[in-house]
Amino acid sequence: MPSIIDTLNTIRDEFAIFSDSRDKYIFLVDLAKDLDGLSEKEKIEENRIHGCTSQAWVTCNNNGEKYFFQMDSDAMIVRGLLSLIERSFNDHTKEEILDIDGSQFLESVGLGHSISSQRTNGFSNAINKIQTELLD
Repeated sequence: MPSIIDTLNTIRDEFAIFSDSRDKYIFLVDLAKDLDGLSEKEKIEENRIHGCTSQAWVTCNNNGEKYFFQMDSDAMIVRGLLSLIERSFNDHTKEEILDIDGSQFLESVGLGHSISSQRTNGFSNAINKIQTELLD
């Protein structure tokens, strides 16, 4: 299993082939289509990511040491962004996940200047929600 940093570097390389922000958005929508998402019964207030301009949710499960997240949103770009968190954080320990600076996540994958400030804030809130729940 690659480290979170290795996964972030791979994601950065995938987005680096696109010079136009629109192409990055198209790629995010493609990623969103591949996301399993959540059932309607999982889209509850307790799982909601606050501070996101669209509706977004995250669930967390663990099998002892490793954590697994499922995410969903009613907006395809946000859903694509959330898929990056799933891909990076799933099957990692609490310590590894807490070690990641959520405010730098999008920058580290080359999307820092391509994503609107509202989506960037919502994305940071998603990582913050995950990290806060891991501390509880």
